[in-house]
Amino acid sequence: MSGVREATGVRIGRQADSARESGAWANDPYSRALRTGRGPLFLRRADGWLLPLDVERWCAEADAVDLAVLRRCEGAVLDVGCGPGRLVAALGALGRPVLGIDVSAAAVARTNRLGGQALRRSVFESLPGEGRWGTALLIDGNVGIGGEPHALLDRMAQLLVHEGLLIAETVPGPDIDERVRVHVTDARGAVGSPFPWARVGTPALLRLAERAGWRAVDQWATGGRCFVALRRCGARTTNSSAEPPNSAAVTSSQRAG
Repeated sequence: MSGVREATGVRIGRQADSARESGAWANDPYSRALRTGRGPLFLRRADGWLLPLDVERWCAEADAVDLAVLRRCEGAVLDVGCGPGRLVAALGALGRPVLGIDVSAAAVARTNRLGGQALRRSVFESLPGEGRWGTALLIDGNVGIGGEPHALLDRMAQLLVHEGLLIAETVPGPDIDERVRVHVTDARGAVGSPFPWARVGTPALLRLAERAGWRAVDQWATGGRCFVALRRCGARTTNSSAEPPNSAAVTSSQRAG
């Protein structure tokens, strides 16, 4: 990756994690739920704890809370863990250059059917337009990707322009900051492969962000959901005047009629 300062051992570890995560989302209850647009679906820990996943909302059109988030976006937008593509489609309809990435083939296929542009790719793999994205999104719990929020924040800094905007959705409620291994399961008990995940509330994310060289520019809660907007502090080594991403895979998509 051009301009990415990353130790070889860390890179290999991230690629291995990416391969395992891709397998976890490839042919499991999550993929089937996205194809039908219906749950119930859960993340399950080894101790039996269940976190309901809001499949129906993810597969619907962007709602008022989503649209308020999207109005904050600047420049070209990278939706990390785009899922079935409602945000990618909505941004395209607003005329934003936008790309979604997801390790799930079912998610990418559904995003493309909506008229959005999406790649089946882990955020820790090489991506189009590195260092040139105006905004990156970590919505619907995706701040938990990889199970190491600090590493994910470092990766976001590599993808964004200097002073680029990161908008992350956090866990509502008490100050939550946990690292877990989970798998996806449905009401019938079907299970996917285990993978690392993190659950992070707003106070914890703000602490992590400050240590990782980010500054908070806003935080808000609406519709039972919580969000944080961050900008990277300090200078970048990449050229902040570079043009926005303009590859064939990164275009302003239109919502399918």
